[in-house]
Amino acid sequence: MSEVRRTIVWWSTGAASAVAARLALQATPSAIVARCETGNEDDDNYRFEVDVQRWINRPITILKSEKYLSVPDVWDDRKYMSGIKGAPCTVEMKVVPRLVFQLPTDIHVFGYTADSHDVERFKTLRETYPELIVRAPLIDAGITKAGTLAIVEAAGIRLPRSYALGFPNANCLKTGCVKATSPDYWALYRFHFPDEFAVTAATARRLGVRLCRIKDERRFIDEIPMDWPMANPVAPACDFLCHLAEVGL
Repeated sequence: MSEVRRTIVWWSTGAASAVAARLALQATPSAIVARCETGNEDDDNYRFEVDVQRWINRPITILKSEKYLSVPDVWDDRKYMSGIKGAPCTVEMKVVPRLVFQLPTDIHVFGYTADSHDVERFKTLRETYPELIVRAPLIDAGITKAGTLAIVEAAGIRLPRSYALGFPNANCLKTGCVKATSPDYWALYRFHFPDEFAVTAATARRLGVRLCRIKDERRFIDEIPMDWPMANPVAPACDFLCHLAEVGL
């Protein structure tokens, strides 16, 4: 008798993973949709999660760290936020819970899109975790990030507010994404979330972490001029690659 493999769809409260979950469940109705809770999601992401659960007609399995309650807890314990050693918050809040939950025979489905940048990230994921059986249904179907936004809106689901605010993805708005080195990103985050920005900036000062890069020089985010432009707020998607050292992804 052949072995039954679990299919796990990794949900990240964004449009791409929502459409990936929809496609995966159409192909494999028994698939599990799972999310690693970091405590760092914007409040509107949880509203979006409820709407998506109705759309895919499936509850989402929530995984949590057994050691840490929040992303700042990780930073304070490790005395490190992000840099050449990567981001420890992703390791502790996402990778470790995944390793506890997964089985060697699982098939892992991710919401990487058909955009060239995501195609490269999916390639890196496969190379980084060769032991995993991985799938990217959006890449297989040729669906781009813009396509996922359109699909979700066509389904009558209001997108997470982070997209309308100008952020490149829906993740980590309680603290800002510490893997982001773009001063445009941090200027945008400061504009929309000044109180949260102040807390993250103070933590970065206390731990001596220069999160952004201006003219190839690492700087504290509270050094970004108040009139800094917000036109290109680049930040990585918060996935299982975020803990890696900076490799240009």
